[in-house]
Amino acid sequence: MQIKHLRAMDLEDDHLVPRDVLPVVVIGNGPSGICLSYLLSGYVPYPSPEGSHPNPILQRKLQQQPHLSLLEQDLEYLCEGLEGRSSNPVAVLFDSLLLPDSDFGADYPSPLQWRYEPERAVPHVVLGKGPPGGAWHAMEGSMLTLSLANWMELPGLKLKDWVREKRRSVRNDRATPAEIASYYQHYVSLMGLQDRFACGTTVTSLQRAGGEAGPGVWRVRGMRREAGPGDGGGAGAERPFSLLARSVVLATGTHDVPARLGVPGEDLPHVRHGFWELEAAISAGRLGPASDPLLVVGAGLTAADAVLAARHLNAPVRHAFRRAVTDPALIFNQLPKVLYPEYHKVHQMMTQQQDRGEAPSSCYPGYVSYPRHRVVAFLPDRKCVLEGEGGRRTVLQVSMVLVLIGSYPNLSFLPEDGRPLGLDPDERIGCRRNPLQVDPFTHECVREPGLYAMGPLVGENFVRFLKGGALAIAAHLARRRAGGEGPDS
Repeated sequence: MQIKHLRAMDLEDDHLVPRDVLPVVVIGNGPSGICLSYLLSGYVPYPSPEGSHPNPILQRKLQQQPHLSLLEQDLEYLCEGLEGRSSNPVAVLFDSLLLPDSDFGADYPSPLQWRYEPERAVPHVVLGKGPPGGAWHAMEGSMLTLSLANWMELPGLKLKDWVREKRRSVRNDRATPAEIASYYQHYVSLMGLQDRFACGTTVTSLQRAGGEAGPGVWRVRGMRREAGPGDGGGAGAERPFSLLARSVVLATGTHDVPARLGVPGEDLPHVRHGFWELEAAISAGRLGPASDPLLVVGAGLTAADAVLAARHLNAPVRHAFRRAVTDPALIFNQLPKVLYPEYHKVHQMMTQQQDRGEAPSSCYPGYVSYPRHRVVAFLPDRKCVLEGEGGRRTVLQVSMVLVLIGSYPNLSFLPEDGRPLGLDPDERIGCRRNPLQVDPFTHECVREPGLYAMGPLVGENFVRFLKGGALAIAAHLARRRAGGEGPDS
């Protein structure tokens, strides 16, 4: 399936039934969709005859059927007994095979070897709003990623080596989001996947096709931007498209819809919900040493990035968050200090400021934290009302507010925004509290056969673990194909 096939369809009428039914459509072209496309394009992992895994039990299992690829092996059996930082077992397995003992700082070679077997390729198309890489293209470009560089890489291309070709050193073995975005875009081209990607596409509807195309077939509808003159990236007019697929993979991520506090005044112009709003304020000169304070609401890494960016300008910052600084669930209490010095610095600021009232510390002039505080209301005159323990209220005069408390996926193309597919069908889909419910070893949605999900939609926020979802899905599709029940039978 090539892009020219999608372009060749009559896009004027989105009710047209295409003659071909695609085996697989992937919605989302971030690292999840890219990794799955790599596996579906005929790149197959095998146990290496010369390879050895530091886990003797896993190594013994790999040696039992070395002639079979991972796509043909019993993933549930291989996963038994493995432990890691993911709740998805295949994610732990694949991470352990790609980066053995990396959590302990080890640099063991992978016991896998990759073979290109085009006869195994499954025709598919990957739909995405922007260029390959997804949300990484929208992230602030100068901050360092949370993950180590090798944790961000995809199979077949060492990210650390690729980054070093771009700059002389890699501080702390971490990269910037701009480098990561460029890496993913380059990866698609280098691996020859570009004909599988339809960028500039927005999915507006996903539903069963019904009797018009046979049982179990999905209809994917959406809009596609035509390429503008000379830009090649799709900046022209939008036209509708319609596709039929036997299997659909949801790989949209969770950065589309910012989470909101739900308090009075949250829609006022000075209250914003995205990090890029801070960049715009800085570029416009609305924030600096002489401005009223920036209020950052939230205690995650994006909130910390906002604090760092404002502090770099010597702009005054007020920082409100609901947890205690010592709360073990606070992300800063889970990060090694040596690897993440900038986040440790923010945590140190948060710690030294607690219980100091509004008087800025001499160590961090201009910064004041408000742990265990919640926002009660935003007022039209750029004031914000905070409430701390015991009901004590504080009114702050601010220049702008950044509410950075997480985000939700945009699943508006699914009935009821996808809620029936979640662990709790009555709650909104979210990475942490209510991910999509999938079979742990196939990533097929429990309530919708033929529909798969991976990445943040199933609780995986780290690239190193979302690759396991790609393996689980590719293996399940391969088994179905071998059994004559799909995806292209």
